[in-house]
Amino acid sequence: MLVLALDTTTRSGSCAVVRDGVVVREQRSDADRPHATRLPADLMMLLAQSDLHLRDIDVFAVATGPGSFTGLRIGIATMQGLAFASGQPLIGVSTLDALAEIAGAGQVATWVDAWRGEVYAAVYAEGLATAEPVVAHPTELLQSLSGPTTFIGDGAESYRALIVQSVGGACFHEPARPALAGTIGRLAVARAHAGERPDPDAIRPIYVRRPDVELIREVRDGG
Repeated sequence: MLVLALDTTTRSGSCAVVRDGVVVREQRSDADRPHATRLPADLMMLLAQSDLHLRDIDVFAVATGPGSFTGLRIGIATMQGLAFASGQPLIGVSTLDALAEIAGAGQVATWVDAWRGEVYAAVYAEGLATAEPVVAHPTELLQSLSGPTTFIGDGAESYRALIVQSVGGACFHEPARPALAGTIGRLAVARAHAGERPDPDAIRPIYVRRPDVELIREVRDGG
């Protein structure tokens, strides 16, 4: 099974070709150029470098977030277009799930920068999420974390000093901002083998938001 995977949740993002669960080629994109100006050209170049064509792809895979809203929309729309044109399924993979897969076993905290002093976050135990992802200030998240924990993601990199001060046994995956497309492709292979083959138009971005009552309270209090 041949998978073409794309991640646009960060400024650079990445794309990859995965064959039967093995990453054939993965490359980061140019962070100095917007996603809209380099897609789908980056994907076509990757296929050419791998001596492949769109008709060779069995499954398409894309990061569904959380992450950059603009990046998510562009990435998902690009892969939906390619999947529709090829008549193949498109599998969406959570950014946080991909980070947790890279970090490995044990307790893992995946943190993606949500700007405005917040992070998108989830906690995993042996590869399984312990709750739904949230968006919150790092200090709030750290209050509920203890014990050996591996932190990964650009949010973890940004708040490394605060994490070290707050969590005994904290360690950090290196690199903190790994390319995700290869892992997204590998996860998509497993899900496709399990029978998951959604239509391209079924894919939706993951927008993690705080409850409306908290947002209203923040505006009311001038936060």
